[in-house]
Amino acid sequence: MSREPRLRPGRHVAVRDPRAHWLLLVLGLLVLLVVLTLHGYVDGIGGGTGHPAGAAAAAPADPGLTRGGPVVRLDGPTPVSRAMPARTIALTFDDGPDPEWTPRVLDVLRRHGAHATFFVVGSRVNEHPELARRIVAEGHELGSHTFTHPDLAVLPGWRRDLELGLTQNAIASATGRQVTLFRPPYSSGPGSLTGPDADVLRAVGRTGYIAVLSDRDTEDWRRPGVDAIVAGAERGEPGAGAVVLMHDGGGDRAQTVAALDRLLTELGDRGYRFTTVSAGLGVPPSDAAAGRGARLRGATLRYAQLGAAALATAMDWLLGVALVLGVARLVGQVVATRVHLRRVRRRWRRGRREILAPVSVIVPAYNEAANIAATVRSLVTSDYPYVEVVVVDDGSSDGTAEIVERLGLPGVRVIRQPNAGKPAALNTGIRYARADLVVLVDGDTVFQPDTVYRLVQGFADPTVGAISGNTKVANRRRLLGRWQHLEYVIGFNLDRRMYDVLGCMPTIPGAIGAFRRQVLVDVGGVPSDTLAEDTDLTMRVLRAGWRVTYEESALAWTEAPSSLRQLWRQRYRWCYGTMQAMWKHRAAVAERGPGGRLGRVGLAYLAVFQVLLPLAAPAVDVFALYGLLFLPWSQLLLAWFGLLALQALTAGYALHLDRERYGPLWSLPLQQVVYRQVMYLVVIQSVVTVLMGTRLRWHRMVRTGEAAAFARAGTGAPSS
Repeated sequence: MSREPRLRPGRHVAVRDPRAHWLLLVLGLLVLLVVLTLHGYVDGIGGGTGHPAGAAAAAPADPGLTRGGPVVRLDGPTPVSRAMPARTIALTFDDGPDPEWTPRVLDVLRRHGAHATFFVVGSRVNEHPELARRIVAEGHELGSHTFTHPDLAVLPGWRRDLELGLTQNAIASATGRQVTLFRPPYSSGPGSLTGPDADVLRAVGRTGYIAVLSDRDTEDWRRPGVDAIVAGAERGEPGAGAVVLMHDGGGDRAQTVAALDRLLTELGDRGYRFTTVSAGLGVPPSDAAAGRGARLRGATLRYAQLGAAALATAMDWLLGVALVLGVARLVGQVVATRVHLRRVRRRWRRGRREILAPVSVIVPAYNEAANIAATVRSLVTSDYPYVEVVVVDDGSSDGTAEIVERLGLPGVRVIRQPNAGKPAALNTGIRYARADLVVLVDGDTVFQPDTVYRLVQGFADPTVGAISGNTKVANRRRLLGRWQHLEYVIGFNLDRRMYDVLGCMPTIPGAIGAFRRQVLVDVGGVPSDTLAEDTDLTMRVLRAGWRVTYEESALAWTEAPSSLRQLWRQRYRWCYGTMQAMWKHRAAVAERGPGGRLGRVGLAYLAVFQVLLPLAAPAVDVFALYGLLFLPWSQLLLAWFGLLALQALTAGYALHLDRERYGPLWSLPLQQVVYRQVMYLVVIQSVVTVLMGTRLRWHRMVRTGEAAAFARAGTGAPSS
């Protein structure tokens, strides 16, 4: 029987977080990178004859090679070359097998009773082993054309050996045979050989391969037309034999198939025979039975290659879905913000019934000596006429309660209790509150003079049970603070405008939120069985049938984490607690009214954008690294700058709505390569903690007093 994890978020307990999964994550990402690298290596296949564009010019090879026949053996001290006898044509096809063109070429050969030699690319053999088997079964000959069709003249020796070895294994797995014929990629006739080409042939020849070049290169890969291909295959002295170079892969080979049919008909009528290279020279077949080890290596290679291709395709889809969802989210946020803005303007223009009912502001405090005085002063100096402040000291050891008492401010009460956690402190404050409207405030938060007034005006609508304010980062002068400032403005506040429009606000932040006191009583107060008590409480209010809205003009300045360690702890608790609340309120999916909208819209949104996409983010980053290795940088940079420009426009719009300066926008690119990674690693840690049923320790942030310093400096926006 499964056991629910014992969670006691109210107390400040220390439990070691799970860590073994980080090793598994790193290993998994390394495996993903290796597999994608295999796909990138295999997928970068060229084709044709002649060295690739941009290759450096080289001196011609020695005359012993350039003036000899097209079939060259170089395993001895001097090269031995052979040519086809009279009226013998050895048709050769490069760059296959291709699923469309190789079968058509084979069909033409079979119809004319002709045989040929196919120089296959190993990676394509892995993709279409049935075609390699058909080639052998129909009496044709196989040769190696390397594994990925690189220019061997510019490769180091280990890479050349790898290309040949992988191709042998691929052929062995597909056909059970090993080959000795070899044709270098981008080669043509002996006369076109350069010094580096000759070096390649010598190195390969020493391993037992026989090089097969050509007498007549049709250059069909250029698709010059059927007549030109036929003319290229027939040129030379009448009646002379030849090795003819054609292609059955690497592109559209319709012209090759048509030219082949004509060529076989015309030369056949003149008495030519069409045969394999080995048969044309009158030597035994060039292949031999492959050993078990080669077949096994080939099978392993094939499945690895196919798995890598499938994984790359899956990553393409994942990246595409993530991009579509991300863009859809940005568009949805902007559209919803416009709707919300019109509603707010219409509401203030119509002049709803003014709310001036008494308000109780509850401040739970645990070791908040750095900011508590500034928080309480900002509340007492509010221009709202009826405010009482209830500070609940939750067993602080730094003199928090004494600091408030020494202030001697009117309308401020201090309630002391043994340490029981923030939810318990809030519930204590609710019991002591005298007003029907209650504002919950963190002990490090500073209000502006008009914050309380603006926050509670939404209660003029009797269907509204709770209202979220607009949280601002006070300590934004450093880079980490700027990143959090942008996150609050772009993510949190744009999201809250959208949630308000959709009627599914999942979270009223602990820094600033207003509630009807009776609503809090009806839902059982602030829950203590999750670490995100603010999210849990908001979801309870929605499921009780009340509307939850967002008041963007009610500003609260809070102190954000000033180090990555503190940021990690805060977001770890937020994410873990949010997932607890989502699971706790999963039944809302089947409800009606605000609770149903929470379940079907709010929880789905959180699941996709706060859990699933962050979990996929490390794989997306590895895919981006794969792109840097194998894709054109121009495309990557264009895509990255395009997304960055879209984010910058959205950020600029969000800053404009909040009347913020645009200065922090310069840090947006850095946010994508540092801050974003920290956020998704937090989600991974939280998910693992939830799945393992581990109790999460209470992570309290060390306050520096920057919110208080901001309050002393005034309530205008801090410089960026």
